[in-house]
Amino acid sequence: MRRALCLTTAISWMALATAVQAQQATPFVADTQPAMLVADQVYITPERTLIAQGNVEAFQGDIRLRAQKVTFDRDNGTLQIEGPIRIDQGGEITILASAAEMDKDLRNGILNGARMVFQQQLQLASVQMSRVSGRYTQLYKTSATSCQVCDDGSPPLWQIRAERVTHDQLERQLYFENAQFRILDVPVFYFPGLRLPDPTLERASGFLVPSVRTTSTLGTGIKVPYFFTFGDSRDLTLSPYLSSKTRTLDARYRQAFINGRIDLQGAVTRDDLQPGDTRGYLFADGHFNLRKDFKLEFDIKAASDDAYLADYGLPDLDRLRSRLTLTKVNRDSLFRASAIYYKSLRDSDVSGEFPSAIGDIFYQRRYHPAQLGGEVQMTLLTHAHSRDSSDDIVGRDITRMTFDANWQREWRLQNGIVTQTQLGFSADAFNIQDDSAYPSSASRLTPRGAITFRLPMTRITPNGDSEFLEPIVQLGWSESSGDPVPNDESNFVEFDQGNLLELSRFPSVDAREEGLSFVYGANWARYSTKGWQASAVVGQIFRSSANSGFTKSSGLGGTSSDILLAGQLKLDDGLAISTRGLLNGNVNFSKAEIRGDWFNQLAQVSGSYLWLGTDAEEGRPEETSEFWFDGSYKIHPNWSATANLRYDISDSRASRAGIGFVYSNECVKVDLSVNRRYTTTSSVEPSTDFGFTIALNGFSVDSGTQNYRRSCSNS
Repeated sequence: MRRALCLTTAISWMALATAVQAQQATPFVADTQPAMLVADQVYITPERTLIAQGNVEAFQGDIRLRAQKVTFDRDNGTLQIEGPIRIDQGGEITILASAAEMDKDLRNGILNGARMVFQQQLQLASVQMSRVSGRYTQLYKTSATSCQVCDDGSPPLWQIRAERVTHDQLERQLYFENAQFRILDVPVFYFPGLRLPDPTLERASGFLVPSVRTTSTLGTGIKVPYFFTFGDSRDLTLSPYLSSKTRTLDARYRQAFINGRIDLQGAVTRDDLQPGDTRGYLFADGHFNLRKDFKLEFDIKAASDDAYLADYGLPDLDRLRSRLTLTKVNRDSLFRASAIYYKSLRDSDVSGEFPSAIGDIFYQRRYHPAQLGGEVQMTLLTHAHSRDSSDDIVGRDITRMTFDANWQREWRLQNGIVTQTQLGFSADAFNIQDDSAYPSSASRLTPRGAITFRLPMTRITPNGDSEFLEPIVQLGWSESSGDPVPNDESNFVEFDQGNLLELSRFPSVDAREEGLSFVYGANWARYSTKGWQASAVVGQIFRSSANSGFTKSSGLGGTSSDILLAGQLKLDDGLAISTRGLLNGNVNFSKAEIRGDWFNQLAQVSGSYLWLGTDAEEGRPEETSEFWFDGSYKIHPNWSATANLRYDISDSRASRAGIGFVYSNECVKVDLSVNRRYTTTSSVEPSTDFGFTIALNGFSVDSGTQNYRRSCSNS
């Protein structure tokens, strides 16, 4: 029968656990938690020697020690531990040894045939391990690797051999002396000295994973990032990128505050693409929680020239938007103020002739009057935008102010019909500059009203499925009176299920629908007990008079709109399909779109198809037909492949294409990719981008995973 000894104060040899306490704040602090010693035999000899032998186990906090025999000589203050020895602390660090001899304070000692394992990933095997000053663990003739080590003598995929490795328990750093980096036991690099963080350290200054990039425009180059940590709340990453045609310094700075955060990314470049010019970019964003529930957000995007982002594989943006926003949201009110600046990278945009500076102030409050019932919304909106050009018409600048009041209430009738009534009006005031076709000051008043009837119906089918059907009709009216104003913000209109029942489907208030309108439609949905679900929407609008502000392909031209058709299907095997289209009077689609996603344990696929008819007012003299695809497939537990394609069916050519392969196991990750951009503009030429990255797992948080762990052959 095994015997147990429970101590209210820690046994001195129990401090051996400090050898694996990586987060200890001082070199040695005795743990005062109660300790439990369990063994087949526990006794004290007449010479005052404590002996525990036979399946010895000791517990204290999250520390667990296992050995065959522990001998503590109180007179000379030495500990003799016979193995095999195993010390675990909360799954973070494990020490294995065949035998150990330590002094009574455990500040000094020797462990023979020792191994140190961090987070079941990185292991350091040595002939001998010693403890120094209760803080440092020194390993002699050491091999370090995070790869699976087999008993057949075959070398790991990679390892670091060193004469001596010192683990600083306080700083959580590993120092290698006279180190060799080996691949399959073949020396590749030699380092007189090398410092690496141990896997338990979340943040540490040092080099990150380098990458190699080859492009048809920049040649072959290497990027070597270095990470600087300035405490727990700030860090800086500098990434020199050098090739035969560019000298670039990338930088990223992050800082967290008590009430927010900032993130700055940018680069400074001198290259052969634009000799003599200093090029670069800056992306910045931040978020702050201010007093009285206000929130401040900013998002800055700037580039030195139109081609920089495309040349260096950065986000493919055709317009750069910088924005500053202040918001406050309460239960019954919303305030938002924003300032926006645009810079266009499109060839089709003439500099100075599109709005570059935009300002908005929006305030809305809602009330629930007991006498009227329902809900009243009061909205005040101020908007201004300006162009750099001062030429007549093309340089038009507009400032407007809008006051809007809206009341709506819902009734449920006995026959199940849901009736919704809406009444409201808008008052607009405009200031128009640099446009001789309109007066400099204009005003407009637009009253409106609508009544909507819905009949929601549900049923349970014989096989247990739930089915929902809701026919909808609406009768609406609105009328504007006042001065004419230009349509400067509502040139592109999307007709979809989200605005089917709106009294004005223009995206902004500078243009409004007028006259009587009648809307009919229906919502349908089915939820199967087998896990799939489907939904569909159909609708159409009839008006007393046509509105010239709607473009040909908007689906809203004339007195009768195109028929809106939309649907969605979700299956329990990971497949989801969404589709939307506008069917005109000739039973042809003026717009059509379909999107799909599918995933399982091995593959993930996303794709979309878009078709748009010709529309000169939207700058589309020819039909647009485009296909987009992005997917990944797990070929093998260690291998995965990715592919992407964007294909212009109308022009019979691809605009983008790429393919990549990733190999990953418990100790290494290799990423290979090839991407081709076919787009040609006045500032951007087609280019091919080759990427190569190799990372050694085990020296960073959450690196490596047992999902990719190899197995040793038994043959």
